[in-house]
Amino acid sequence: MSKLAPRRPRSSKARRQFAIVASLFNGQYVDGLVEHASKELGALSPAADIALHRVAGAFEIPIVVREIAAGKKADAILALGVILQGKTSHAQNLARSVTDALQQIALEHGVPVINAVLSLETEALARERCLGSKINRGSEAARAAIQIAEVMRGLRSK
Repeated sequence: MSKLAPRRPRSSKARRQFAIVASLFNGQYVDGLVEHASKELGALSPAADIALHRVAGAFEIPIVVREIAAGKKADAILALGVILQGKTSHAQNLARSVTDALQQIALEHGVPVINAVLSLETEALARERCLGSKINRGSEAARAAIQIAEVMRGLRSK
C-alpha cells in the first residue's frame, strides 16, 4: 500500500449529497475511518449533506450501497470497513466479494462508490490506516469522493 496520500482537493461550495456506509465489525477501526471521512468531507464541502448508514459487517455493505445508488440522490457513496486477515482464506474471499460487488454497483447505477473496505493483515496496520492522521484511508476516501463528484458533475452538465 502506498504511503503517499492523494492531494487534498480544493474546497467546494456546491451542495453535495454523500452517503457513508460503514460496518460495525472491527468497530474501533471503522469508527476512525468514519470520523476522518466525515471531518474531511465537512472541511472540503461545507454545504454537503452527509448520511451515515451502519451495517453489521463488510458483507452487508454492498446491499445498502446498492439501495442508495438506485435512488440516484448521492453524488458519491463511501464504503468503509475493516477486514482483518485470520488463519483461513475467509478474509480474502470476503474482501474480493465486497470489492467486486461495489464496483458492479457503481457501474450499473452510475454513482461513484469509493471502496475503503480495507483488508489488512494486522491490527497494527489497521491502527495506522484507520486511527492515525498521517495515513488515514477515511480522509483519502473523502478526498476521492469530492474529486469524483466534481468530475461526474462536469461530465453530466455538458
